[in-house]
Amino acid sequence: MTGTETPARSVLIWVCEGTWRASVDAGLSLAPAGASFTLLHVTSAEVADAARGAYLGLFGRAGRDPGSRLEELATSAASELLEAAADRFGRGCEKLEIHGHAERAVVSASARADLLVMARDGDRSRLGPKSLGKAARFVVDHAACPVLLVWPESAPDLATIPPTPHHPSPGAR
Repeated sequence: MTGTETPARSVLIWVCEGTWRASVDAGLSLAPAGASFTLLHVTSAEVADAARGAYLGLFGRAGRDPGSRLEELATSAASELLEAAADRFGRGCEKLEIHGHAERAVVSASARADLLVMARDGDRSRLGPKSLGKAARFVVDHAACPVLLVWPESAPDLATIPPTPHHPSPGAR
């Protein structure tokens, strides 16, 4: 490097069911030139663990564990989603599948990125803090790199902002 070039940037794109297209499109159109890209999907073990616990509690240890089948289905769905995201991306990228708590896994992965691209996952009918679900809020608050937060579809109208709260002036009754 001569000192005038900008080093290649590492962009992490969090792909989730229902919002991945917006995240991929934003990564393609807004990331710095020369960036390297990683598509990240996080599969939660919570559903399989709950099924496994219920099965063991109700039926004992005999028979086929439904948690294993749910894990197989989740892994297959994650692979298909990452493949669809990579196809839409249309250029070289790394695909990363992590099992665990989504918010913690994304924050951990963000430590190795220069930019995280993600979509809102809450109430998308109005502007405001409720447009972020629990996982997205955690990631926005804790990410170890800058976050590009996008709307999965067109942003709601400005008229959806709640009215300014009325606070009486001091001394008024």
